[in-house]
Amino acid sequence: MSMTTPARLTAAERREQLLQIALTVFAQRGYHTTSMNDIADAAGVTKPVLYQHFDSKRALYIAVLDAVGSNMIHAITSATKSVPTGKAQTAAGMVAYFEWLSSDPNAFTLLFGGGTRRDEEFAIVARNVEKAVAELIAPLIEAGVDADYQRMVAHALIGMSEGVARHLIQRHEPFDAHIVGEQLASLAWAGLRAVGRKPE
Repeated sequence: MSMTTPARLTAAERREQLLQIALTVFAQRGYHTTSMNDIADAAGVTKPVLYQHFDSKRALYIAVLDAVGSNMIHAITSATKSVPTGKAQTAAGMVAYFEWLSSDPNAFTLLFGGGTRRDEEFAIVARNVEKAVAELIAPLIEAGVDADYQRMVAHALIGMSEGVARHLIQRHEPFDAHIVGEQLASLAWAGLRAVGRKPE
């Protein structure tokens, strides 16, 4: 009886696998207390194999941050690109964000956690992700205001979502991403309708 040998991973597949495992290990242990040996052991590969894909632990961490940010942006973009109205886009984007959070809280912890923000090189990557999301959201704010105001409001929405995400993670309890996203979208939309109005 012949045995089928499992297909060997391509270089791209191996790199993706290593990024996913590194994400989990870094999120659980932190950057400074994680070694390349820890990640290689968790992945079931030798350290030389890990170094074939990433020059250093710092390079690996940055690659993980980039991948996490790209995944989050892709989730929001995919959810909002075919939605016709601003209100529906707000809801779709919020739901997509919390679905991303629910599917991989480690990704949020890594991208928005204190360990990343305390290192300037890592913090730049995180800020670039926030900037990209703000640029994605800003055009949806159709309130007759200028681009700077749009971006400011977009960053406010990001901050609000991030605060709720931290609260949900700290509770260590399951949550319904659709319900949370819809609830926060209702709050956000109520505020967006007032953007551009002069205070009474």
